[in-house]
Amino acid sequence: MDIEIAPGKRARQAYSFDDIAIVPSRRTRNPEDVSTAWQIDAYKFDIPMMAAPMDSVVSPETAIEIGRLGGLGVLNLEGLWTRYDDPRIPLGEIASMPDKHATRRMQEIYSAPIRPELIKERIKTIRDSGVTVAASLSPQRTAELHKAVIDAGVDIFVIRGTTVSAEHVGHDDSSLNLKKFIYELDVPVIVGGVATATGALHLMRAGAAGVLVGFGGGAAHTTRKVLGIEVPMASAVAEVAAARREYLDESGGRYVHVIADGSVGRSGDIAKAIAVGADAVMMGSPLAKATQAPGLGWHWGSEAHHQELPRGERVNVGTVGTLEEILNGPSHTSDGSMNLFGALRRAMATSGYSDVKSFQRVEVIIHGA
Repeated sequence: MDIEIAPGKRARQAYSFDDIAIVPSRRTRNPEDVSTAWQIDAYKFDIPMMAAPMDSVVSPETAIEIGRLGGLGVLNLEGLWTRYDDPRIPLGEIASMPDKHATRRMQEIYSAPIRPELIKERIKTIRDSGVTVAASLSPQRTAELHKAVIDAGVDIFVIRGTTVSAEHVGHDDSSLNLKKFIYELDVPVIVGGVATATGALHLMRAGAAGVLVGFGGGAAHTTRKVLGIEVPMASAVAEVAAARREYLDESGGRYVHVIADGSVGRSGDIAKAIAVGADAVMMGSPLAKATQAPGLGWHWGSEAHHQELPRGERVNVGTVGTLEEILNGPSHTSDGSMNLFGALRRAMATSGYSDVKSFQRVEVIIHGA
């Protein structure tokens, strides 16, 4: 619905996950009879979750553990793991530095060059464990480094940025033609973020296997303050899900996965994201609270150390439990920070749905509407 905010200027009304709620309107089921399984391309997962490619969340070791627990950990190939032989040293410094100097010092730490041999080494570590291997580059770095990533043996390739279009124009008039790029790869590519049906359709037509909805970053993001950009996620996910249906008809049956990336901080947000059309979620800050998280109780994204315009911050999130407790329980808190997918299973059971795909049809309401 459009609202006139002044003569000649109209704005769309949009809704966040906090603005909506799920309505249980069918028969109930036992949680044990509900499946949270998710499959993209040939890769199957017990839970519909990707761990965000953020240094405070995913290390090779946590990627392996997340894979063991049924999810997909995505390693940031522009982070500390591909810049330093022993990232534990800069990670410890980031966790202990005073707030006053954090941004400037992080810029210095992340100015170390990316080393292709470390890309190969980190990916090999994950691959040798037997879990699905996923890694991420920004659009700016994809053309430069993607060959090293593919040669190292990645299973799923993620191109993740604040805003991603079907053609990213780079320095010296170079560009990443996404359609040509995806066509030449042998692995499924997940791309984002987008927030509109038009942007999502462009990525779907370029061949993306999955589309990230949102601008990522979540709790560690300051894009709204710095750029004035924000995505009310319930509306954004629903709009991109509608684009998926349009593309399904247009392409003669090619299904592109919609992945909510941002504002998914509690277990209830996962259920709401799927209720409005997401196939899976990408999560950062909830996993940064794990005792195994490389951020040591702190959380930040790649925007926090941008060399020219930082749009994020280092956030003290603390720790609540192990990765297993956070993802699959048991929980010893009542705030939605643990047993995230046990909670999803219970929400689906309470609403009478047996799998993630059917749960996308559940009724939702808008608070106060």
